[in-house]
Amino acid sequence: MNQNRDADNRSRNAADLYWLAFLLTGRRDISIDIAADAAASLDHANPFFESWMKAWARRMVVAKALAKVRDELAASARRIQQARAQRPAAISSDPRLGGDMSKARLEEALLAIDIFPRAAVILSIFEGVRIADAVPLLDAGAALIKKAQAIGLRQFTTNLATRRTGKATGFAPVLAPAH
Repeated sequence: MNQNRDADNRSRNAADLYWLAFLLTGRRDISIDIAADAAASLDHANPFFESWMKAWARRMVVAKALAKVRDELAASARRIQQARAQRPAAISSDPRLGGDMSKARLEEALLAIDIFPRAAVILSIFEGVRIADAVPLLDAGAALIKKAQAIGLRQFTTNLATRRTGKATGFAPVLAPAH
């Protein structure tokens, strides 16, 4: 019974690490490898150090994921730097985002955001990383990270509200790379 619970916890931890890597990179292939490396470090963790090891594994996933997409982050950061401040559009008279907040909906809304503001939002909001600690991770100044965070949060909120109200089909990425 205890072994089944331990196996379920390991599976859940590995899935959470994969999702974090995927949200940061937007790429399934490298996210699997990153999560597998981090999950392997948890397999032999002493129960006394288990919570510390989980936090360490998340930090390892963040660092490896951002390193894998360093060029994309830099290009996105340049787009953010050049972007003019835009006034947020009114998205709904109802400020609630609705009760159907699924993991897939969150993923879709986050992945529609350009990679640098998405990383800023994930690190600061979802992972609780301070802006000062995000500076070396994102290889950018604090002011640029704050600007990206604001843009990312605005787009994230718009994506979720747009999907809920049905006023638009799909999501429109903000500052998407030119192809």
